[in-house]
Amino acid sequence: MSGLIISIKDAARQAVEAATGGRVTIMYDDKGYPCHMVRIPKFNLQDIDPGLGNGVHPAFIVNGVEKSEIWIGQYQAILHDGRALSLPGQDVKTSTNFDQALSYCAAKGAGWHLMTNAEWAAIALWCYKNGTLPNGNNNYGRDYAATWETGTRQDGSTYDPGEATGSARVLSGSGPASWRHDHSFAGIADLNGNVLEWNGGLRLLDGEIQVLADNNAADNTKDQSATSAEWQAIAQDGSLVSPGTAGTLKYDAVGATGTGAVQLDDVVDSQSDGTTSASVDFESLAADAGITVPDRLKQLGLFPALAGLGGDNIWMRNAGERLPIRGGYWSRAAGAGVFALILNNARSSSSSYIGFRPAFVAL
Repeated sequence: MSGLIISIKDAARQAVEAATGGRVTIMYDDKGYPCHMVRIPKFNLQDIDPGLGNGVHPAFIVNGVEKSEIWIGQYQAILHDGRALSLPGQDVKTSTNFDQALSYCAAKGAGWHLMTNAEWAAIALWCYKNGTLPNGNNNYGRDYAATWETGTRQDGSTYDPGEATGSARVLSGSGPASWRHDHSFAGIADLNGNVLEWNGGLRLLDGEIQVLADNNAADNTKDQSATSAEWQAIAQDGSLVSPGTAGTLKYDAVGATGTGAVQLDDVVDSQSDGTTSASVDFESLAADAGITVPDRLKQLGLFPALAGLGGDNIWMRNAGERLPIRGGYWSRAAGAGVFALILNNARSSSSSYIGFRPAFVAL
């Protein structure tokens, strides 16, 4: 466990572990900075739904080795001394591009990393199976459907929950338990709304879906640059192949110039001009005629395997390189949620509504 200081048993860590039955702990990076982290034990795909395939979810496989657990930041990140910290009651860090988010998490030491798409998908599927799809700050400090559920707006001295103006982020974890992934205060907060979150290990390149194998993006030594040889495309049989291989899976648009609804395809017939985008409810995402949808896409939250996912949206531009941001933000209403996925943004994108979250896997 190089990079993780596990011997510190301060009062705060003891209190957090005692209050949550060990589901949450405070981890310390190699500079001793604390992070509140939630343990996610390994689970099998078939235990979520047989339609996902069999065996352990890929989030628990790093460099070919099965992991008994992953640790996810309980809160969206703040930034201190160039490092991502997961702490309650904070105004979270935004205006951070993809490469910065990667580096702020990797700077904490071995095993620390930007939360990956594989990890996000595993948690979203777990929430679905357990009936705990979280509400969140998707309506200016409150939940759009359960309007009585509010958090503490960071601009709350000026604006009230639901007042549709301002930068309506809420302080990390300040919403009710229903805003956590397991509907308890031991859960992961703010996966629905608040600010969008960069995820590692996934991108679009001119519409082609590319990933790092399994959860290898949890190893912060893996190259996720634009020219990295780690990126692999997905064939219709689910195997990983070289980018640009004929017949790999892509996101296409049904309208002209990359507009209309998103669909899964093996060619890009309708390409964005780099500014237009296509979108659809994630649950309604369909494949073009003759396309075989492999389990891998469903496991990674890139194609729906289940019904009852709500109105969470998928947006995409299939021109150039696009990196994923997940969850929605404070004004996305029904379009926000744990299955929401935006593939519109370049790695250089930076905004007051885009943040990130640290995670940890023992390597």
